[in-house]
Amino acid sequence: MDATRRARAALGLAALLLPAALLSACADDAVPSAGDPAPSDATSSTADKPSGSATTGSDTATPEDAGEAEPDLSDTVEYAVDPPGPRSGALVPADLLVQDADEVPQATVRALRDVAGVRTVSRLSLGQVSLENKVYTIAAVDPGEYRRFTELASAELQDQWDRVAGGELAVDPDVRKKLPVSKAGWLKLGVDETRTRVHVGAYAPQVEGIDLVVNEKVGAALGLTMHNAVIVSAGRRDPASLREPIESVIGDRPAVQALDAVARYGLDPDAVQNVVLVGSRAEAVGVFRFTPIGGGRVQPEASWVSAHIATETMPIIGRMTCNKAVFPQLRAALEEIVLAGLSSKIHPGEYAGCYYPRFIAGTTTLSNHSFGLAFDINVPGNGRGTVGEIDRKVVAIFKKWGFGWGGDWSYTDPMHFELDTIVRPG
Repeated sequence: MDATRRARAALGLAALLLPAALLSACADDAVPSAGDPAPSDATSSTADKPSGSATTGSDTATPEDAGEAEPDLSDTVEYAVDPPGPRSGALVPADLLVQDADEVPQATVRALRDVAGVRTVSRLSLGQVSLENKVYTIAAVDPGEYRRFTELASAELQDQWDRVAGGELAVDPDVRKKLPVSKAGWLKLGVDETRTRVHVGAYAPQVEGIDLVVNEKVGAALGLTMHNAVIVSAGRRDPASLREPIESVIGDRPAVQALDAVARYGLDPDAVQNVVLVGSRAEAVGVFRFTPIGGGRVQPEASWVSAHIATETMPIIGRMTCNKAVFPQLRAALEEIVLAGLSSKIHPGEYAGCYYPRFIAGTTTLSNHSFGLAFDINVPGNGRGTVGEIDRKVVAIFKKWGFGWGGDWSYTDPMHFELDTIVRPG
């Protein structure tokens, strides 16, 4: 197992470019142009490789970043699995991706395999993680099985699968420049008690719709719902013709995405989408089911809205429409700001909202505003990429009460605060 953790030279395999780049940006802000500098922490030994290439990450998994105290999953043998060995068997196309909120039973997997026109299926674990106000899809997989569904250069990158088996992370190049990866190659995943660092072992194309890949032990440690998703390969059959028979097997709750549509549009516009967050935000959000309705907007299920969204009058700011889970600690934070004599440091007329069920501008990526977990204040003077003018004593109080601050991000957003940790007042 130690062999998968030793320093390696990056393998210069040429890979096919993915059909579409899923570039994300902060909520309601324009996507930074290709000429904008990459976030300062998003560097590695393969920074000169083009998007879509298959390369291994930095040559060492030794944590070198000062001040980062989170536990390191990929530095613990406990989270390693047996390496997969050389690839065997034919590659198969990944045509449909099924995601449920709960485990998909083996009997259902067998029934899916028996659907006429289905070539093969593979069960995996799928969830979503929010990093700097952008939601990414993470999969926990059996590396030897899952690699058969990736494109050739990625499937053949043996070092990638050895590193995933050893507890490291594989990242799709399309999201590479957007992730807050540290200079030593570490990425913090999860929030609250599940916050931990995983070392990036490889940048290589993944199955469409999947941004990050770990092994099943790491996935379980991060709090993913295990075995809640299935990749379906249609072989020679038109995948669209399989949606109805597949839904007859699994019911109408799981999301069934056609991956050719994901390649073109970033998601399947004809499919209901499931978001299952990990960490403390999972408690606040539950299962977020939504339908894209055009114009960058999404329509959450009415039952989710009634269960999770409310309007309350908050100190200083006034009326706010947010996730119900936010209000107790937000009220406590604002009351402390009042008691500290800092009320004038928050400008109610410059409050820019909390709950916005829409994609980040120009993308098909959700932000924490979609779940009502984030709010923007003092908008003038606190724009993207600036240090911001907001009073740091106010920032410190919000942090005390469990809110993350966009001013700490690699690409800063100092007007932005979001639920990071559940804090129960009193």
